Amino acid sequence: MIVLPDSFYLEGTYLTPDELYQKCAQRPFILAGPCALETIDVALSAAGVLAEIASRLDVTIIFKSSFDKANRTSVTSFRGPGMEEGLRWLQRVKDETGLPVVTDIHTPEQAAPVAEVADVIQIPAFLCRQTDLLVAAGNTGRVINVKKGQFLAPQDMRHVVGKLRSTGNDRIWLTERGSSFGYHNLVVDMRSMSIMKELGCPVVFDATHSVQLPGGLDGKSGGQREYVPLLARSAVAAGASGVFMEVHPDPDCALCDGPNSWPLERTEDLIKDLLAGWSINYVC
Repeated sequence: MIVLPDSFYLEGTYLTPDELYQKCAQRPFILAGPCALETIDVALSAAGVLAEIASRLDVTIIFKSSFDKANRTSVTSFRGPGMEEGLRWLQRVKDETGLPVVTDIHTPEQAAPVAEVADVIQIPAFLCRQTDLLVAAGNTGRVINVKKGQFLAPQDMRHVVGKLRSTGNDRIWLTERGSSFGYHNLVVDMRSMSIMKELGCPVVFDATHSVQLPGGLDGKSGGQREYVPLLARSAVAAGASGVFMEVHPDPDCALCDGPNSWPLERTEDLIKDLLAGWSINYVC
């Protein structure tokens, strides 16, 4: 039996975009889930565990999974069930676990239908400068989470923020996910958290994509998940308001981003560590 968290409900209804944004502005939050929607059973089982963690630890967890991974390394890589089926699965996650959901969009046309289900719309790092995509996302009124491109300086995210704010939507999160460092490698500059916070947006740290080795396994990406806790704790100390992590019941068998995904069974302990770090920061 899933223990539903009450953090997503307000007088028996789902939180509005502004209520969710304000709630996450007041206390730390987590975005977590399998990289891609593999099956409805994997999605519901992972979300159920995350909902129980949210209830036990009294922390806001937003379930993350993608209906289409359009930027996979190889044309033969698994992408997901597609938008129509994927949105049905995400709606079931919301209905059965009480968690809000976040998912990616890749084209402007996807923004409106995805906003009917998703509480947070995510812009992938490779697409963070696409003006039409940002404007379409902003126009939905949803919370928008933009991944900073691996090729972009953190201060240059001000232009991304400006495009979103041009729609009248100020509910914006910026996510640090590492920067390209030579071939097949990423490095995280912790100053990025402070620099992007100066743009007036909460900053999220992507703890699992930051340990990815892009394209490093001959047609697919590798990863070093053993460094996820180290970087996540460092980001919390550096001022991140939230942490993003791809979690999976069996990362070694995940159909997408397995090498950098964190084991679901170890997620609660990691979140406890992060909450302890946030507690120190908030007291200070």
